Amino acid sequence: MRRLEDSLAQYAESHRDRRNIATHCVGIPLIVFSLVVALAPVAFPVAGVGITLAAVASVAACAYWLVLDAPLGIAMAVILFLMGAAASEITARLPLAGVLALAAALFAAGWALQFWGHWFEGRKPAFVDDVRQLLIGPLFVLAELVFLFGGRPALRRAIEERAGPTVARRRGRA
Repeated sequence: MRRLEDSLAQYAESHRDRRNIATHCVGIPLIVFSLVVALAPVAFPVAGVGITLAAVASVAACAYWLVLDAPLGIAMAVILFLMGAAASEITARLPLAGVLALAAALFAAGWALQFWGHWFEGRKPAFVDDVRQLLIGPLFVLAELVFLFGGRPALRRAIEERAGPTVARRRGRA
């Protein structure tokens, strides 16, 4: 398993423009939530308890993030738990068609923000070269928020040493 710094630095190389990071801070949570909402109606019984596909996917993603970094992985688990609770409420109140329409709208909006951000950046998304970066994106957003509030300065320095600092750019030029 690759180290946290390696994964985040690789992701950060395509995400140095502040506007791109800002669009990702909204777009990635929308995409993740859309997937949780879309998978929440799919449940199967295990020992008399309905386990949703959203719960299975969330546990798998959190296990990956926990291996990379326990504190960030725990924070992501809390976030996904809250998303799962919200998705449960949505699936209880809307018909399946409404749930899927909401998930599709959130998914489309999230990806629109992603591609808008990469237009500012002037670079292709990181997942184009490495599909594993789709799992790093949510962790990157969380790390950026932690950095914004002064947390994990050593991690931030390590990433910036490899990928460079965040900058304000105009269409790919500093």
